[in-house]
Amino acid sequence: MKHAMDHPITPAFLLRFTLPSIVMMIVLSMYTVVDGTLVSHLVGTEAFSAINVVYPILGVVVALGTMFGTGTTAIVSRKLGQGDQKGANEIFSFVLSVTIVIGIAFAALVLIFLRPIIRMLGANDVLFPYCYGYAFPVVCFLPMSMLQIQFQTLIVAAGKPQIGLILTVGSGIVNVVLDLVFMGVFGWGISGAAIATGIGFCIPAIFGLCYFRFYSKAAFRLVRPTRNWKQLAHAAANGSSEMVSYLSESVTTFLFNITMMRLLGQDGVAAVAIVLYLDFVLVAVSLGYAMGVAPLISYNYGKGDKANIRKTFRLSVLLCLCVGICMTLGTRLFGGTLATVFTPAGSAVYVLAVEGLRCYGLSYLCKGCNLFASALFTAFGNGRVSAFLSFLRTLFFLSGSIILMAALFGVTGVWFAAPIAEGLALCVSIFCVWRYRWIYPYGG
Repeated sequence: MKHAMDHPITPAFLLRFTLPSIVMMIVLSMYTVVDGTLVSHLVGTEAFSAINVVYPILGVVVALGTMFGTGTTAIVSRKLGQGDQKGANEIFSFVLSVTIVIGIAFAALVLIFLRPIIRMLGANDVLFPYCYGYAFPVVCFLPMSMLQIQFQTLIVAAGKPQIGLILTVGSGIVNVVLDLVFMGVFGWGISGAAIATGIGFCIPAIFGLCYFRFYSKAAFRLVRPTRNWKQLAHAAANGSSEMVSYLSESVTTFLFNITMMRLLGQDGVAAVAIVLYLDFVLVAVSLGYAMGVAPLISYNYGKGDKANIRKTFRLSVLLCLCVGICMTLGTRLFGGTLATVFTPAGSAVYVLAVEGLRCYGLSYLCKGCNLFASALFTAFGNGRVSAFLSFLRTLFFLSGSIILMAALFGVTGVWFAAPIAEGLALCVSIFCVWRYRWIYPYGG
């Protein structure tokens, strides 16, 4: 049976194949924004700020799920390209089983120490009740969150990206509807938003388990796990760049929060929360494209089709550049409109958020290319280079820029930290792509 990825690379095919992943990430980001907007309007800006404060807890799970998901996807895609379906089934099943155990253990550990963790993340006495009210229910759903994150990329590797899109749309709609019911009708406050989010996690997680276990025509299937610690380690190492990226996001979110709390108090935290929420939306196209194109590169690498890889690489760079220019212009021209989604025009938080968006938005000139470079090396199985790029971009450069720029220029320096970090990361990405141009077939 011909696999969906077994196709000559043309601009039309590349866009058609990656479009479900792009739309999936856009929809995912949009319902995240809607979720935050509803919390802000139905509960208050303190509740909205609280979600951003406790985000690092969820960020750890997102990091682990993405690490195993992308790492396993690259291995499975190469094995399918080589015609080894049995090997694909075995590594997929074992890694999934291990991550379920990890998810349950992590959730239990966090629940035991939840109160001191929230304090450590910077919650003051005003924000603490909101933070705890949101974090406790969400943590209970963390194993499901880890599963649904993995299935986002694994379904693409199975050649069915449109299914991932349908699941994301469906779970997003359920989440928003339940937000309105739990917060607006039942009056459950921020805990209602957390429960709605958790139920949204369950939909793709349960579907993914059923699809890969019972659907006989799936490209690879969930079978009785066979222990293979070497392959597990390889999957973890290969997806480590994505893990580093999301863990670093948790760290930098924490740094943004405590820096703005020190400089401006709760209004500063609310403003940075708006910028980071909108960043998730604006980067969704680049992130979705990187997620969608990586299995295609891995498949052609396993198949040995150098021409397809070269075409994919060149078209991808062009697309990332175009998207970056559009996103940067969008934040410059429509920053005020975007900020009003979360806070009334003219408020102190609004003024801060608009200033932040217009400065922070310069980072999109480089961010798409940096995301693609990391995904490229993950697709080739070079987790070391991919992790190195992600570490520099999302942790080393950004954390250093936040600390240094805040010390030198105050609030304005904080907003410019991301563009500086992305610019430095792009220089390193270009060097690595040039350095490996004869090792991998994108440059031959």
